[in-house]
Order: sequence, then structure tokens, then C-alpha cells
Amino acid sequence: QVQLVESGGGLVQPGGSLRLSCVASGFTLDYYAIGWFRQAPGKEREGVSCISSSDGITYYADSVKGRFTISRDNFKNSVYLQMNSLKPEDTAVYYCATDPDYKSLVAGIVRGSWGQGTQVTVSS
Repeated sequence: QVQLVESGGGLVQPGGSLRLSCVASGFTLDYYAIGWFRQAPGKEREGVSCISSSDGITYYADSVKGRFTISRDNFKNSVYLQMNSLKPEDTAVYYCATDPDYKSLVAGIVRGSWGQGTQVTVSS
């Protein structure tokens, strides 16, 4: 069964950090670009960060640039999102998703799999 499972969300105070993980099963991530997306209540889904399949090219939304870092470990079939200096406006459900093409994923096109999401809440 093809599946992406996110974990690592939770409640954190402003200025704090979280590390999200996304583990794939049923397929190998090696040939896929992987992205993190988020959706806050009442808002449209937005792309947060993406990483290409082979050469490690990364993309970050302006709102998270300098605070978030995406990485992947193909041996563990996993991708991570290190989130530092969190702000209340980062509160959302975070999803990982795959697409064979990096540029498509940056444009928000997802032709692969979606995870079920993990809640991140930034509040004092």
C-alpha cells in the first residue's frame, strides 16, 4: 500500500522549534520530488517547501525562508522539515506530498501521494 505518514506536529510557543517527519511506505521516494504544504482554518492550502529528487535543489515560500529547512534521507525513505523561530501564523495542518517533477511540485501540482497531515499549533 502506497502511503505517506507525517509526524512531529504539536503545540509549541512562539519562537520555538519543531521537526516534522514524513515516511513513505509501499514505494521509494528516490525518484520523487517531495514537498511540504500547509492549510490553516479558513485559508487555502499553500506550499511551504520542496526538495528535488536527486540534486537536492530546494524551494521555500517567502514566509518561511530562513526559518525552515527541508531535508531528505533516501535510505530511510523519509523527508523532514525543521521549523525554527515559529510564529502563530505558522499554525496549520502540515502535509507532505510527492510529484515526479520538482518544478510541478513548486507550482503546487501534486500527481503523487499525500499524507494525512500533522497539526502544528504555535501559541503562548
